[in-house]
Amino acid sequence: MAEKRRRWMLNLVLIIAVIGLVGSSLIPVIDSVFRQSGVPSATSSALQAPESQKAELESQVKGYELVLQREPDNPAALEGLIRARKGLIDLGAAKVETIIPPLERLVKVNPNDTVYAILLAQAKQYTKDFEGAAQVYRNILTTKPGDTYALKGMVDLLLAQNRPEQAIGLLQDTLKTANSANQTQPGSVDVPFIQIELGRIYASQKRYEESIALFDEVIKTNKQDFRPILGKALVLKEQGKVDIAKPLFASAANLAPAQYKDEINKLAGNDPAIPVAS
Repeated sequence: MAEKRRRWMLNLVLIIAVIGLVGSSLIPVIDSVFRQSGVPSATSSALQAPESQKAELESQVKGYELVLQREPDNPAALEGLIRARKGLIDLGAAKVETIIPPLERLVKVNPNDTVYAILLAQAKQYTKDFEGAAQVYRNILTTKPGDTYALKGMVDLLLAQNRPEQAIGLLQDTLKTANSANQTQPGSVDVPFIQIELGRIYASQKRYEESIALFDEVIKTNKQDFRPILGKALVLKEQGKVDIAKPLFASAANLAPAQYKDEINKLAGNDPAIPVAS
């Protein structure tokens, strides 16, 4: 189940890395991860009236809290409590801060599961606890310097604080040690992903030549990867070079998994009825 969450989350992170050239938060993951985690729905019916939903969610919260009084480390109850409280947040009946304590408990109970830690960092960032969020990311990166989720989260946190040079430095330092890290533990650092992230930040800072050079480097060594092609197309489009970007959008759409094709067509500025690729 945890591996399923990781695969889904990684897919989201990778598409955001090139589509969100100016930066993007993973905050929505909090809801979606738990919705896909195998925990039952927070409400028995999506058609319930808000007051009825609120009452049911509050009842679920009390139920999970009773379980946790007996079994404070019960992961299913902790996840259920987070899900129920998230439902109350959606109704405006609770604050995001309410999901932080059970998330902290999940991280303590599952220290090797970075998914929980990433969700905790995102929740802290949402509540403006930037140092708390940064510390969670640092804890992950200390033992897993190439962790894709933590790198992405830390980069977005730094960008949100208007600290692009620190974000660039973090990625550059990770790239410098990538070869030795991958020799020790093959696949521990996703070099193309980091290069794409770096290209994304360069583009957001209008350092277009450096951005395109990085995307070209990834394209050269990863010919079937749609992400750098899309990244380059977006940079060219932002520069007003629409005619040059158009075939790149088409190529990216052709290579991309089906679930991304419509979004790429929209980014290319195409009429959805006349896609650049099928």
